[in-house]
Amino acid sequence: MRKNLAVIALLACATPALAEDFDNFAAHGAELDAYLQCVPYARDVSGIQIYGDAHTWWDQAQGRYATGSTPRPGAVMAFSAHRNMQLGHVAAVSRVLDSRRVLLDHANWSPINGRRGQIEKDVLAVDVSPNNDWSEVRVWYAPLGKVGTTAWPVDGFIYSDRQPQPRRQIAMAPARKQTSKRFLSAFADFAD
Repeated sequence: MRKNLAVIALLACATPALAEDFDNFAAHGAELDAYLQCVPYARDVSGIQIYGDAHTWWDQAQGRYATGSTPRPGAVMAFSAHRNMQLGHVAAVSRVLDSRRVLLDHANWSPINGRRGQIEKDVLAVDVSPNNDWSEVRVWYAPLGKVGTTAWPVDGFIYSDRQPQPRRQIAMAPARKQTSKRFLSAFADFAD
């Protein structure tokens, strides 16, 4: 019993958790899966080297990268913290369709097949701001099968220093990896 508790405690420490997930984790007694966050994905596809929570990207970009309110392919759309999205969100613009619609590549927006942390490519975002300034958008939400109803506040666009790159695949780890025998054997000396 003690051996199993030690292994569970170590696995729990190795599993990333967001504050919003922790309450559900404790309430349901479920193990959290590691999942891809929007920040490392946006950094990878855009080349913009900003670190930290998504809601900090806009301020961090000032003086380091060009910023503005006009979408461009390769730019990062920086969402403000809002309601249940307290850490903000960042998404890369893959294509500009017209003055009020763009396609985004982003991670950890829609749960797909019940799993968070999924990558979505070329999903629709619509400018719903009264002044057509991209300060509020509605974004495709997979569980609805359409653009969602929430108007999300946007700080603006952070423009990458590099030219948009051809699409490449980012390998996703399986939702649950089996714990290796080698890892478990490291705790075999714990007595029951």
